[in-house]
Amino acid sequence: MIQEGVASPFITFGDLPQLIQSLVAGNLRENRARKAMFKKYLGILFVLVLVAAGRLGRDSDFVSLASVDPSIILEMRYYGAHNFLGRPVRGYGAPQCLLTKEAAKALSAVQAEAKKRGLSLKVYDCYRPQRAVDDFVAWAKDLSDIKMKKEFYPHVPKTELFKEGYIAAKSGHSRGSTVDLTLVRKFHNKNLDMGTGFDFFDIRAHTDNPEIGARQRSNRLLLKSLMEKQGFKNLPEEWWHYTLNPEPFPKRYFDFEIK
Repeated sequence: MIQEGVASPFITFGDLPQLIQSLVAGNLRENRARKAMFKKYLGILFVLVLVAAGRLGRDSDFVSLASVDPSIILEMRYYGAHNFLGRPVRGYGAPQCLLTKEAAKALSAVQAEAKKRGLSLKVYDCYRPQRAVDDFVAWAKDLSDIKMKKEFYPHVPKTELFKEGYIAAKSGHSRGSTVDLTLVRKFHNKNLDMGTGFDFFDIRAHTDNPEIGARQRSNRLLLKSLMEKQGFKNLPEEWWHYTLNPEPFPKRYFDFEIK
């Protein structure tokens, strides 16, 4: 603890209660250096509180989809190399789907309806750490890396990915209630034909694109109907992208690693 009359420049965490009382009483006005040090410690504590809040959000508000409904098929694309980067993405330390409890419960209800039709959901991505979004941005700025262009963005120059909205600095996935998915035949694990693959950067991936075939349109609308019935809202530019509405964390972006 800091002794009266001693001008020590050091402050320990044990000194904080007394320092707070002193600050309120105005006793620190005579020692600006110590007051500045105190403010610095408060800043550090604030950061630690934010970090702790993020961890608590993960532990108490997120669940593994497999623990809620193990019948839903997982094909976590960003954990492996079959994605538009052609490599594992930062933040995906395990091939699991994490969602808010509310989103996972609603998705399980969608699965129950799909099963009645001899179908199953197949999930490609769920919660996405902010560091993964940052990885996307860094990749998009590297114009020399186009090894996956043929499969994922054959008609869009990489220089246009930001302009066209395919890559952005923030993603709704980081809020924990957005999921990318499709429908498959339950006993054969064969994807229904949706007209394009997942993460296809092209206007043909727009849910209501008129250029796709009748069967492909029917499959997209079936997925849309099943999802909307349980409160999910589709992103019109991506037939696979759905967000629970309302979502528990509409303005909060998480960054804990998936592991």
